[in-house]
Amino acid sequence: MSEPSLSERPASLRDDVVAFGDSVHNQLRRALSALDTLDPELARTVVDGDRLVNERYLDLERDCIEVLALHQPVASDLRTVVAAFKILTDLERIADLAANLASLVEPLMAEIRDDAFAAVRLIEIGELASEMVTDALYAFGTGDADLCRTVVDRDESLNDRCQDAMDTVVRQLLDPAGTAPFATVAPDVLQRVLVLVRDLERIGDHAANVAARSYYAFEADDALLR
Repeated sequence: MSEPSLSERPASLRDDVVAFGDSVHNQLRRALSALDTLDPELARTVVDGDRLVNERYLDLERDCIEVLALHQPVASDLRTVVAAFKILTDLERIADLAANLASLVEPLMAEIRDDAFAAVRLIEIGELASEMVTDALYAFGTGDADLCRTVVDRDESLNDRCQDAMDTVVRQLLDPAGTAPFATVAPDVLQRVLVLVRDLERIGDHAANVAARSYYAFEADDALLR
């Protein structure tokens, strides 16, 4: 297959970024599954896969620079390429956070109780963050401005859920004699749960960034940028 011409490159670059985003989302899905099942082998595949994600990220970053240098895009094409460049960074950070989630599976597996995860609705929060990533990528790939706004709006709800979860854990840290499901969970393990919740919140923030940058590319409107 021949390489896309310069006039076609911004559109093909968008396709490449979406494909990269799909691979990042797969990393996130595997990390959440590993947490849900406390599966150390699956978790290790996520951690080991992060190197390939980083290599692909650098390749696509160079592609963006090449398009800017050789194609000199104007108007909407320029916004698309700049958005793609910034979206790549958000996606790479989502992959890093997925690897962080996975890296905590093994330390937690012998000490955490399933109902402790349920008490903070950890996996449910992860599903919400994952759905935001899915929708943000779809919005960028299809030019769906309405969906961009929806993703950004949902970030506030995700943040509220994360804050509730963190409050639940902090109350237990302040009252070690509290009741189940946390009464037998050591403070250092609870601190790891706080890290998990924080990372899921950050994944939602990056998904919202992808949607906001996409909206700017399509609408030439920075209203969603933060």
